Amino acid sequence: MAAAAALLLLLALGGAAAQVFPPWNGTFPGFGPGSGGGAGAAAGAGATGVPAMFVFGDSLTDNGNNNDLQSLAKANYPPYGIDFAGGPTGRFSNGFTMVDEIAQLLGLPLLPSHPDASSADAALHGVNFASAAAGILDNTGQNFVGRIPFNQQIKNFEQTLDQLGRKLGGASRLAPTLARSIFYVGMGSNDYLNNYLMPNYNTRNEYNGDQYSTLLVQQYAKQLGTLYNLGARRFVIAGVGSMACIPNMRARSPRNVCSPDVDDLIIPFNNKVKAMVNSLNANRPNAKFIYVDNYAMISEILRNPWSYGFSVIDRGCCGIGRNRGMITCLPFLRPCLNRNTYIFWDAFHPTERVNVLLGRAAFNGGNDVVYPMNIQQLAAWQP
Repeated sequence: MAAAAALLLLLALGGAAAQVFPPWNGTFPGFGPGSGGGAGAAAGAGATGVPAMFVFGDSLTDNGNNNDLQSLAKANYPPYGIDFAGGPTGRFSNGFTMVDEIAQLLGLPLLPSHPDASSADAALHGVNFASAAAGILDNTGQNFVGRIPFNQQIKNFEQTLDQLGRKLGGASRLAPTLARSIFYVGMGSNDYLNNYLMPNYNTRNEYNGDQYSTLLVQQYAKQLGTLYNLGARRFVIAGVGSMACIPNMRARSPRNVCSPDVDDLIIPFNNKVKAMVNSLNANRPNAKFIYVDNYAMISEILRNPWSYGFSVIDRGCCGIGRNRGMITCLPFLRPCLNRNTYIFWDAFHPTERVNVLLGRAAFNGGNDVVYPMNIQQLAAWQP
């Protein structure tokens, strides 16, 4: 049925055309053709003073929250995790995700998934609540059956808060720890791929692109407000990356080209998220919200892959069909051998090497990739 969901997406979209990415004047710090793909290679920022990080998101950051669900969106089997020390964990990658790299750069251990953080001791340095197929809207991703929407992820965080409050001696003692913690939120991609663009959803008949992006951002702002009311003060909001050239999109094109009509939907959403970040910063002076421009960074990698040591840009390392993108990586499927040269791991997700690159840029990049400050600066920020 996962394959059927992918095929539904292919049918939902129109003809493909060549993708043209905007100009780029930025740089990725500490990463180039000579840099290895080893996760955590740029770590060493343990003095950031950040006690914990809490992650909310989808398959780009999921580290096993779907493993025990009746779900078609799982990655707890080989060859997922082939380059991860613990093997398959539920990460949709051959190794690290972007937030794994960020955690190490903050001097934190790798975060447990919510089911693995059943005790307060396990949750002391943070928890990852992200769930593959999840979205801002509760009905997003229902083709994959089990998933944990953002609203439920927030409820799961409330459970963790109860545990931590009891451990630390009450909410008043917990509040300063939460205020210094990083809250990473990356939502929205499934609200397009597994909602608006799916032919078995009526969403596209109910909203045009502008109306839908407005609906999403209004709901997103309310959800972030709930996290604020629960004590979050340092927010990292990850924009949706370019999806026009993922292997799944290329696979449906007779000419093996990208599908810019997808990004035509994503770009207005990202612009409204940036405006939301500016508004939240203006209206909540005792909190700080930063925006990670994943769209710009992914676009740059696709435009100049050789500058960053990538040579395979048009297919997944693991998958079935054209571009290894018609059907995503199945159990025990043999992946490519030279994974560090691939941008995409499977039909939808980047390789560890791309994730490490994005994580480092979010951590100490300039305003061209993370705005109005980077994560390292956010960690040191004083309200």
